[in-house]
Amino acid sequence: MVEVTIGVKHLPRELVIDTDLTADEVAAAVSAALKSDANTLELKDSRGRQYLVPAASVGYVEIGTEETRRVGFGTL
Repeated sequence: MVEVTIGVKHLPRELVIDTDLTADEVAAAVSAALKSDANTLELKDSRGRQYLVPAASVGYVEIGTEETRRVGFGTL
């Protein structure tokens, strides 16, 4: 799971999305959105909700490191 933070121009709050995509897949989606004729960044979060952001409104995108899911119990 990767946490993606999107800064949208003219908005005081950031959009934070937890996605099952890899960091490389998110970077590719952002690059494609900024270069495409559709001009829309599309991402799905880990719950299946879809986010659409106009590429012209993207101020910045911060891609967190990939988290591995822990299984089992920790030791004390």
